[in-house]
Amino acid sequence: MADIMMCEPFELYNLLNQCSRVSRLAEINYLCLTDARETQDYRMSHIITAKNVKMDSESTFLLPVAVEVDSMQHVVVYDSKTSCLQEKGRAVECAKALAEVSLCPVHIVRGGFQRFSALYPFLRTEKIIYTVTELENLKMYPVEIMAGLLYMGNEKQGSDSSILKDLKISTIISITQSDVLESRPTKENQTVLNIPVADSVASDLYSSFEMICTLIDSHINMGSRVLIVSRQGRSRCSAVTIAFLMHHLKYTLKEAWTYTLKCKPDMRPNTGFLQQLSDWELNTMGTKMTDISEPHF
Repeated sequence: MADIMMCEPFELYNLLNQCSRVSRLAEINYLCLTDARETQDYRMSHIITAKNVKMDSESTFLLPVAVEVDSMQHVVVYDSKTSCLQEKGRAVECAKALAEVSLCPVHIVRGGFQRFSALYPFLRTEKIIYTVTELENLKMYPVEIMAGLLYMGNEKQGSDSSILKDLKISTIISITQSDVLESRPTKENQTVLNIPVADSVASDLYSSFEMICTLIDSHINMGSRVLIVSRQGRSRCSAVTIAFLMHHLKYTLKEAWTYTLKCKPDMRPNTGFLQQLSDWELNTMGTKMTDISEPHF
């Protein structure tokens, strides 16, 4: 039997917004998202791509139809508002049924649909059936690094006014190849700071870490939301994100790397930036605590 544990709403948000060339939600064995609420509640509104689970005559939850739970990389369930495993709600009972066949841990969304939909109303829907093409073309949002405060994405997401509005972004830090360092407001009143750094092992990002971290600090300390972007959202923006976590949360490089990787599994600072992050660890911690020659870096 698989473990059952709670997950925070932002963790489900990040699972829903992973992509390679297209949304990972189109992958048949990526995510089993189960809505354990009453059918009428599900039909009124539910989290995007969630399937409603049925009960038999003895009020026992049945496994989702046409879903091979044992092959899923992620299994997540929610009800209306369950907030801990000790509650005897529908989510816990449904999770037990799923855990009987799942090979990976079954996660229950803390606070259920009520909390998730309050935080991410744009990920609610009445739509039940999706084609593969529709799944591939779902709008992907930047991943959430610090809940309600810090996000990381690609250049396209950073210029999408609907995404910026939905996430209430106030500041965008764009790590680009532009020749000019520019700070300017957008039409939606976000401030955009462009940092002219190419995605090259020879590029100097280290000298901008202090300035960027101070800027992000000043905004999130006021409760403002910051989005860090680079062209593909994988190398430069993840290097800056890791540097900020080391600065703000006093993480070691390994801790910040592991945390960011959990938020965005395909993130990958280039080897030059990795060395600069190692130097930044010396700056923030007073010593190098992470061996960047280890295989997972």
